[in-house]
Amino acid sequence: MRPEKISLAQEIKSQMADAAFALFVDFTKMNTVQTAGLKSKLAESGAKSQVVPNRIFKIVAKELGWEGLDAALVGPTAVIYGAGEPVDAAKALKDFIKTAKVPAIKAGYVEGRVLSAAEVDVLATLPGKKAMQGVFVGTLAAPMRNLVGVFSQKLASIVYVLKAAADKKGGDDNDSPAA
Repeated sequence: MRPEKISLAQEIKSQMADAAFALFVDFTKMNTVQTAGLKSKLAESGAKSQVVPNRIFKIVAKELGWEGLDAALVGPTAVIYGAGEPVDAAKALKDFIKTAKVPAIKAGYVEGRVLSAAEVDVLATLPGKKAMQGVFVGTLAAPMRNLVGVFSQKLASIVYVLKAAADKKGGDDNDSPAA
């Protein structure tokens, strides 16, 4: 391989080594304005986009241990990658596709697993990590919250019974004749 190709492969590898995800798209029908708009939309979610030569990216993927991407690396390919949340990038991509009708999603690679285009679409519909953590914490807290409510009701019942007994006893003292 020529030195400039080796340099490009090393650059791509260094960028992908820190990436938490990669989404592969076919950008052939995109114009310059759309490409700039997509990059801007992706930047909001902390993702980047780069056109990659398939042959070089196959070498990089093999070096990184990313298996099963050969089917996605056919034809013109741009990779969307980042160290942030893959859900956020997938949502940004899906939102852009709704309005621009391009690019076409080819595949994705998240946490050591190759995703089909349909799975990337599903990924875009999932709530983000923070929302899922909130649901998880709420689910964990619900039994404890319910237990506190039950104990509060039982304690209140005991207080009402004691108050009623005290009122009755106090009422009996008032009913007795004065000496």
